[in-house]
Amino acid sequence: MGLIKELLLLPFAPVRGSAWVVEQVLDEAERIYYDPAAVRIELARLEERLEAGEIDDEEFDRAEDELLDRLETALRRGAGHGNGMHT
Repeated sequence: MGLIKELLLLPFAPVRGSAWVVEQVLDEAERIYYDPAAVRIELARLEERLEAGEIDDEEFDRAEDELLDRLETALRRGAGHGNGMHT
């Protein structure tokens, strides 16, 4: 029965393969987005931009809040997954 199923689904193999690739790309993008080290680097760059006068206090506060939310989520995810990696 497994062989018949595979033969029937064979025309859909490229779609299944593409869906797998998309899922892998999304997983990696999410891992990078929530990487605590990356978020901390972004926070440091944000502060540098404020000190250089490239952004005002309001824009800094808004962006900082978003980054701190991401960092909090990243740390919670890391605690929930043991090693910090999403699988």
